[in-house]
Amino acid sequence: MNCDLKYMKMALKLAKKGRGYVKTNPLVGSVIVKNGVVLSTGYHRAYGEYHAERNTILNLKTSARGATLYVNLEPCVHYGKTPPCTDIIIENDIKRVVVGTLDPNPVVAGKGIDKLRKNGIIVDVGIMERQCSKLNEIFFHNIKTKMPFVALKFGMTLDGKISTSSGMSKWITNVEARKHAHFLRSIYSGILVGINTVIEDDPQLNCRLIGRRNPVRIICDTNLRIPLDCNVVKTAKKQKTYVACSVRDDRKINKLKEAGVQIINVEKLNGRINLKQLLFKLYDMGIDSVLVEGGSEINYGFVENRLINAVYSYVAPKLVGGSRAKTPIGGDGIQNLNEALNLRNENVKFLGDNILLEYRSACFGK
Repeated sequence: MNCDLKYMKMALKLAKKGRGYVKTNPLVGSVIVKNGVVLSTGYHRAYGEYHAERNTILNLKTSARGATLYVNLEPCVHYGKTPPCTDIIIENDIKRVVVGTLDPNPVVAGKGIDKLRKNGIIVDVGIMERQCSKLNEIFFHNIKTKMPFVALKFGMTLDGKISTSSGMSKWITNVEARKHAHFLRSIYSGILVGINTVIEDDPQLNCRLIGRRNPVRIICDTNLRIPLDCNVVKTAKKQKTYVACSVRDDRKINKLKEAGVQIINVEKLNGRINLKQLLFKLYDMGIDSVLVEGGSEINYGFVENRLINAVYSYVAPKLVGGSRAKTPIGGDGIQNLNEALNLRNENVKFLGDNILLEYRSACFGK
């Protein structure tokens, strides 16, 4: 069993290499071991490419006959963009397969395990199951809801302010916290802000870590107020950019399209973008996860509509005060504490003198 843990940890570490690249597919790593020797490793590198098990087997330098294959997610049994992983496992006479967790996708969902067992392969399921499920929380959420996984991210002072009363917000958090925030941008498919953030801060909304990918940019702009000379418009041909709006201003839309911006038409709800409808549209476009980095109003929209799955809160040891200084969540708020969105702590991490508090919605992942 200790060996099983050792090699499953190795598979999980490999799987993480696919963060930001596998899109609506799961993160999967795989290891082949025989007589205590690792024969091959592999992982799912990118959406549309071979899955982890097939990559691992193709990386073999010697026969895998009689070996054990470790994989954090149940091998697929269906044809998609690539052939079934169960077939190549069977063809290579692997004796035992150790699986972290079952695949919730209805086209797999235990069928991969059944096929392997019917072909005489020993299959053990549930090694590091909690860790394996957590790694693929985005994929599991996608399968269940057909919506992107939504994470809310903000940096604030110890007294809960995201800016001073004059609007100054640079820099509340330290360099380490900002670096971690850019890492989050690299692993989420999209980054979403409201139009006020674009008008007030003119952000670039990119990832500034060398070798990491940029997220797709999504601007919620109900009445299409976005300036044509802002950074996100000027760089739209280099970094995919969407503007979600609820008006038909053909003249401005054409200018935005000429600049490379893509338009998403979304209905209004209470005078603003219908966020739930937008999320469904984003998922249909292949965006499996969204990092919300908006101001307090757009943040409240997601909280009010119960569309938050995760929260990343960076807390800096500063006190600024001010009743007019903005807090992370604006809007009208709730009247009764029983209506509050409850969260479950997942992690506390020190980033220099800042603290990252990571949460999941209390109803998520049960």
